[in-house]
Amino acid sequence: MAVFVDRHTRVLVQGATGHQGRYHVRALQEFGTRVVAGVTPGKGGGEVEGVPVYDTVEESLEQKPTASLCLVPAPSARDAVMEALDAGISTVAVVTDGMPVHDAMDCIHYARCQGARIIGPNGPGVASPGKAKVAIIPNRVFLPGDIGVVSRSGTLTYEIVNALTEQHLGQSTVVGLGGDPVVGTTYVETLEAFQSDGETRTVVLVGEIGGEAEEEAAAYIRRHLTKPVYAYIAGRSAPPHRRMGHAGALIAGGTGTAQSKIEALEAAGVTVARFPHQIADLVAADRTA
Repeated sequence: MAVFVDRHTRVLVQGATGHQGRYHVRALQEFGTRVVAGVTPGKGGGEVEGVPVYDTVEESLEQKPTASLCLVPAPSARDAVMEALDAGISTVAVVTDGMPVHDAMDCIHYARCQGARIIGPNGPGVASPGKAKVAIIPNRVFLPGDIGVVSRSGTLTYEIVNALTEQHLGQSTVVGLGGDPVVGTTYVETLEAFQSDGETRTVVLVGEIGGEAEEEAAAYIRRHLTKPVYAYIAGRSAPPHRRMGHAGALIAGGTGTAQSKIEALEAAGVTVARFPHQIADLVAADRTA
């Protein structure tokens, strides 16, 4: 079993014919993902790395895609995501940075009405090593295993997953939620999936200042999660009352600080690392104890 994607996932890449699209189609294939179609309006009839390209998602349905990696620029991202959802695509990973908040809200609401899942926007996507990825996370950082990773930060995801791999601690599924104020998949939804996943033995949660998502995750962990959880929260040294980094990194009303998140997680029994590289050390130490 895997979380959100597996060996049967058939991936469509929206925005497949640009430089980044071509690069990521090739990377997906090298990962072992079944990339079945690309979509770029006006480029139908062509191909990318042997993958047929269509003008519309509807036309690509002859290849039976089940998930989309959306690499479409922000001004057109809403239309691209809505097109995928209208075509019945069940999982859409939206890498797009700078997507207007109301566009994201429209897409996320529509996806929930359709029974579909959006991962992102402004996130690296989702990957299950040895199975499939609908993501831009570098292939070389992964190792198949039993650690589920969920993160708001793209680059910290890469760093922490790579540190786990270097200690031969493989991953079951890695989920990059995205750093925007509004995202399609939450910590709690991902933790629920990890709790149900027989291949996930341990959970790593990567958070950052701003919002209440990590506090909500801590409440879920305290009440429902039976698997060990390790966490890292970025932003301990952030100056107070200043907006930092991602659009979602906003602190208000005494919540959203690194300290409030750390305290909530520790109260839920989570082991919280002070530095990103310590996550792998902590997991390794506990497994050899």
